[in-house]
Amino acid sequence: MGRVTVRRAVERVSPSGRRRRIDALAAEEPMELRVDGKALAVTMRTPGHDVELAHGFLLSEGVIGSVEDIVVARYCDGVGPDGLNTYNVLDVALADGVPPPDTGVERNFYTTSSCGVCGKGALDAVKLKTRYSPAADEVTVTPEALTGFPDALRERQKVFESTGGLHAAGLFVDGELLVVREDVGRHNAVDKVLGWAVLQNLVPVRGAVLMVSGRASFELVQKAAMAGIAVLAAVSAPSSLAVELAEEQGMTLIGFLRGDSMNVYTGGERVVETA
Repeated sequence: MGRVTVRRAVERVSPSGRRRRIDALAAEEPMELRVDGKALAVTMRTPGHDVELAHGFLLSEGVIGSVEDIVVARYCDGVGPDGLNTYNVLDVALADGVPPPDTGVERNFYTTSSCGVCGKGALDAVKLKTRYSPAADEVTVTPEALTGFPDALRERQKVFESTGGLHAAGLFVDGELLVVREDVGRHNAVDKVLGWAVLQNLVPVRGAVLMVSGRASFELVQKAAMAGIAVLAAVSAPSSLAVELAEEQGMTLIGFLRGDSMNVYTGGERVVETA
């Protein structure tokens, strides 16, 4: 798995005693995102699918709306002590006519792996307006289909299987799991999925359910809305602001999706008994 995991020696302590063993850890490294050569943000992420991460981040921040808005994404600089490229600096060139990021998108130094909105330049910049209204999507999904999504997502979490330390996001269309991405940051996992959709020219994403392995925060609802995704489901709880934003955007927000039950916080009309 390359840089996705790191092997470290640990001391295992249990009632049967102590023993040394090798443990696999989820890798976490900084990635600096530049736009047209100018530093925009630094995020702590699990290496891998960095181009998707950049596309998804820029989509969710309203900088781009489609794959045509980016000419090229390439690694640059980022030389480590050994003189080799660390692949931790990614520069994205915008297409002609695409406005540069607003100053509100800039992060004050970095975003942590747990929070994608920490360090926003201005509070007003947190609440963005989507180009693709989720309210226009008439997608429906049955409770039976929804209750199968967590297990389907879990089965595709290959790195989590070895480390136990990653979040995951997956995109379901007509019950089929199209893509899964893992990351130490829940917002990064979602950005990678959204970036995949951008690169596949699927934005706005219609007829889909975005499934996340943790809680449903405001930032994840915002990211889904920016891609036009109408249904967001999570295995854990949403925040109050996440529910408010989902309702405002005309989205369906589902939490505590576990076993054969769930809580539908907004947009219950999309959860139907028959497809």
